[in-house]
Amino acid sequence: MSVKDAVAKRFLELCAERGIRINELANLSGVTPSTAYSMMDSRRRDISILTIKKFCDGLDMTLGEFFSTEEFDMLEQEIK
Repeated sequence: MSVKDAVAKRFLELCAERGIRINELANLSGVTPSTAYSMMDSRRRDISILTIKKFCDGLDMTLGEFFSTEEFDMLEQEIK
């Protein structure tokens, strides 16, 4: 799994836990819904750390809390 896919998956899980939709996360985070939906698009390969931070702010969590999961710990090395 790519880092970007892991980020998208994590946000989907957090939204499900909180009972909100992606467009609601966008509104809470001060970003456009199109930004949120493009982050979920598997064809898009990049996502900025600033966007991740804004979504974390909208969910009232730190970047450390967001990335502190086994999923991120188990990602393969990007340098090959």
